[in-house]
Amino acid sequence: MRIETALRPKDLRPQLKRFFELSGRKILDLQKKWDPANGTPVFTVRGRYTTRGWTEWTQGFQYGCQLLQFEATGEKRFYELGLKNTIERMAEHVSHIGVHDHGFNNVSTYGNIRRFMNTGRVKENADLRAFCELAVKTSGAVQAARWTKLVDGTGYIHSFNGPHSLFSDTIRSLRALALAHTLGHALMGENDERVSLLKRLVEHLDNTLAFNVYYGKGRDTWDVPGRVVHESIFNVTDGRYRCPSTQQGYSPFSTWTRGLAWVLAGCGEQLEFLSALPERSFKGVADRKALLKRVERGARVTAEFLIAHTCTDGIPMWDTGAPGLAHMPGVYTKPSQPRNPYEPVDSSAAAIAAQGYLRLGEFLKSKDKKASQRYRQAGLTMARTLFSPPYLSDAPNHQGLLLHSIYHQPRGWDHAPEKGRAPYGESSLWGDYHAMELAVMVRQLDAGKRFFRFFD
Repeated sequence: MRIETALRPKDLRPQLKRFFELSGRKILDLQKKWDPANGTPVFTVRGRYTTRGWTEWTQGFQYGCQLLQFEATGEKRFYELGLKNTIERMAEHVSHIGVHDHGFNNVSTYGNIRRFMNTGRVKENADLRAFCELAVKTSGAVQAARWTKLVDGTGYIHSFNGPHSLFSDTIRSLRALALAHTLGHALMGENDERVSLLKRLVEHLDNTLAFNVYYGKGRDTWDVPGRVVHESIFNVTDGRYRCPSTQQGYSPFSTWTRGLAWVLAGCGEQLEFLSALPERSFKGVADRKALLKRVERGARVTAEFLIAHTCTDGIPMWDTGAPGLAHMPGVYTKPSQPRNPYEPVDSSAAAIAAQGYLRLGEFLKSKDKKASQRYRQAGLTMARTLFSPPYLSDAPNHQGLLLHSIYHQPRGWDHAPEKGRAPYGESSLWGDYHAMELAVMVRQLDAGKRFFRFFD
């Protein structure tokens, strides 16, 4: 990435204005034309949202976009739409025992509504607050119950693949445990055992950083600092680590860049959350200082890896080991080319990672000004690219907001509009949602405010 050191949030004002004009239209179009009986919209094919996937993990992004549009513009109709849809359609996600996606679905909806009351964006409503907080408490406990115990006595939240599977994605579902913990909730087990949600959060976070992130210590032949594996596999009989794996990447020994982006953004969020908790919260859980050091290490090493493995405009290829890259020499020394014949880029990975850079930069402001500035500017560099063509979707007949997002390249789910070219030109709900989160953050920075945190 060629980091633009002179770029300022105010420089993006025209792009943000256009972004939120487009997002409002597209949100209303999808709301009007999507039939919930068909399931959840996931990604576009020829510009129209369609449903396809393993689990219902994107509905919270659809309604979360409506809520973020209200946060950005103050237009009450978007809040009312997001509130109505959350009340009517999100309950099943709260008690869904089969997924690792609670932080995606429920914090994006119930969590945002509660945050709006906390920050005065909407009027306090005691009944609505109780409703949202009960949903968040339940969601956090249900997520924490997907637990696999390891040989050292710790554990992790297992993915929908089963108890053997630790996904990098799940680090962002720790938001659900975090909110539930701050509300005084716990997971109740057999014989009324009270399980700390903070303890489970910390153990999952630590094990993600230990097994899914590499630090150049010789774990395997491809142990490059900052490389991230999508999935780690464990023997559930004895709780021992077995091997790296991937579901959506090219190889267990390359980096699926959206998996890396989940880790970078998740670390940035957890640095904010864990450092905001009172010291007494960590009694019997962890040494907070040592924990923050480990999370910061994971954030920095992944941040540096991604800077070295993106095109100059901040957009990564979908996987750093994708075979077609052999035909693209110097791919990271030039701007991204979505319409290339070999491998797709993934704008959704950039949208997720960009907010990780901004959060990491803010966290480091008082302790390492040089690194703080580097990561903040990396996030702004990515944002400028994402909020401009060819990544911003300005076509009125295209329902997506952020173009050139990739879902599942190995399974061939992504639409390739031209024969002989890689998939391009489509959107995803997670890409649109994280682009909206990023846009809200940049606008808040431009206004001289601290950007939002999920636990505000």
